[in-house]
Amino acid sequence: MANTKQAKKRVRQSEKHRQLNASMRSMFRTYLKKVTAAIASGNQQVAAASLKEATPIIDRMASKGIIHKNKAARHKSRLTQHIKKMGEKTGTAA
Repeated sequence: MANTKQAKKRVRQSEKHRQLNASMRSMFRTYLKKVTAAIASGNQQVAAASLKEATPIIDRMASKGIIHKNKAARHKSRLTQHIKKMGEKTGTAA
């Protein structure tokens, strides 16, 4: 357990930051799930709209250090690829 006044304060700060980071990470995952669900539904317009809504959230989490910037780029890239493939499938079926 913390003995000094400074160490006790750092414990309080660390707990506050941990809870805030957990909340932000949860929000990030929720937006990813919304986009994934929209892709699974098969509606390209809805999927594109949900990705457009999620992109600033993903970027914000990367800039705050909640996730790594490469992880953010990887998520955006893969989701965009899925949405583009949806358009190709409907184009060939029509």
